[in-house]
Amino acid sequence: MCGPAPLFAGRHQGLQGPELLPPPPPPLPPPPPPLLLLLPRSPTSPHQLTGGPRHRTAKEVAATRVAATLVQGKMASATDSRYGQKESSDQNFDYMFKILIIGNSSVGKTSFLFRYADDSFTPAFVSTVGIDFKVKTIYRNDKRIKLQIWDTAGQERYRTITTAYYRGAMGFILMYDITNGESFNAVQDWSTQIKTYSWDNAQVLLVGNKCDMEDERVVSSERGRQLADHLGFEFFEASAKDNINVKQTFERLVDVICEKMSESLDTADPAVTGAKQGPQLTDQQAPPHQDCAC
Repeated sequence: MCGPAPLFAGRHQGLQGPELLPPPPPPLPPPPPPLLLLLPRSPTSPHQLTGGPRHRTAKEVAATRVAATLVQGKMASATDSRYGQKESSDQNFDYMFKILIIGNSSVGKTSFLFRYADDSFTPAFVSTVGIDFKVKTIYRNDKRIKLQIWDTAGQERYRTITTAYYRGAMGFILMYDITNGESFNAVQDWSTQIKTYSWDNAQVLLVGNKCDMEDERVVSSERGRQLADHLGFEFFEASAKDNINVKQTFERLVDVICEKMSESLDTADPAVTGAKQGPQLTDQQAPPHQDCAC
């Protein structure tokens, strides 16, 4: 019988010939390495490639601090150029005086300082916490004088903090409120603190603030003047709200300090000599450099 060749041969018809098996599949390419191993290792990365924390070296920490300082310096320069003033870092002055404003709470010390330094006034009362200060540069008789004016808190709980700043102060503005008899009665205690915590040559002006509130006055001008004479202080009545005798008070205090400096230089007493050509405030004053013609 004629016909095509059988598909199966041999005694076992169930076995397929090798020529009819499908070809084997091509081998698979090797798997790519993990993506984590392909990432470049950054020395500033906060973690190692293993995922654990990495401690920065001292060199890296120093470099980071330098970069932060440069950024802060650029920001400060931009701020100074914006406002056009660099009072706190200005070193071009002849003398530097440290002045404190002291007195009972709510007598107007902060308003008095802001009126003089910024020519501003706000009727809102915000109690000073601890101590604050402002810087102002003035000219007196061809001398450029830098004033660091410290505004102290009047509350008893801050007394330990504020009295620590008395040392090194060359002038004090001792303030009371003419509408508050208690603040006037406390002047004697404040005067005792000045004598206790500052040097003997510190100059003091007694100021009765809020003289614009004449209808509410309880302390007469005569009583204030008599107390000032008794304590050996010069006396002013002023108003931060109406800007009365604010500038005159500070200028007179500077003049008194200059007069005392001039007398001290004649006797070679460095206790009242201001630090010259120094940007920072220190408790120890520098020896005298030149006479003050204020």
